[in-house]
Amino acid sequence: MIQVFSGLLLRAFVVLSGTALLTFALLWNAPGDPAQTIAMARFDALLSDDVIEQVRQEVGLDKGFWQAFWAWLGPLLRLDLGYSAVTGRPVGPDLWAAVSYSFPLAGAALAIGLAMSVPLAVIATKRPGSLLDRFAVGIASLGNAIPAYWLGLMLILLFAVKLAWLPALGASTPAHAILPALTLGLGVAASLTRIIRSGILEARGQAFLPAISRRGVSERALGKDHIAPHAAIPVITVFGLELAFLLEGIVLVEVIFGRPGLGTFLVQAILSRDFSHVQAVVVLTALIFVTVNLVIDLSYRAIDPRIGENNA
Repeated sequence: MIQVFSGLLLRAFVVLSGTALLTFALLWNAPGDPAQTIAMARFDALLSDDVIEQVRQEVGLDKGFWQAFWAWLGPLLRLDLGYSAVTGRPVGPDLWAAVSYSFPLAGAALAIGLAMSVPLAVIATKRPGSLLDRFAVGIASLGNAIPAYWLGLMLILLFAVKLAWLPALGASTPAHAILPALTLGLGVAASLTRIIRSGILEARGQAFLPAISRRGVSERALGKDHIAPHAAIPVITVFGLELAFLLEGIVLVEVIFGRPGLGTFLVQAILSRDFSHVQAVVVLTALIFVTVNLVIDLSYRAIDPRIGENNA
């Protein structure tokens, strides 16, 4: 188990290191003069060459690529995200302020997705091929096909503009989170419904189940002890990936609904070429992906110990 856990941590280190290096390289080689962009974002005006050169030296853009990268990576290894090149403030508190808006929104979207997908998938598998089953599959396929930005705009048009039931922009009240959470949650529900349905049907098709059922095992015990564990593995995989990919969806949804959060934080940082802010968001996202994958791998071994034995 220790060997497996060490291997997972090594893989996580490689992913995080590669992500940090690739992001820094993309920002470094992006078109335009980053020092001029940072100076304009900081002072909100066109500036002289002397001021731009001063900014270039201040943020380390006058150094070579590797020198600048290690100058940023060194503090990060000490859990110091550094300072914003535009505002001069520490990155950590600004990132935490953005996270405090985005993570509750992601949690609400996951709750909506689970509340919709689990009952729909379970009811649909009671009679495979029935009208209800086809309806569930159709809704899931439709949900996967609809882009989040289009769905968000349609929800704004219906509930905020036409019916005036909910606010469209901002994040000052809990009601402001309903439409963006619904936009994200419907996409989650679509993916989970298909996977849960497929997992349950596959588990019910196992050859050993009729024999167990003939021994007098109740339907409830059969589902709890045999069907649920077998169906849980693909569901855990998709659930973990949905949790991670929600962060990507949040970037777009927060911009559409005018909410503060990681989306707005990242867009503003990219436009102003704020290296520290962009790197902080990318590293945080990569860390979440790695953590989710680590939890998924460990969950596999907890549900089915044979997985660990096969990989040993």
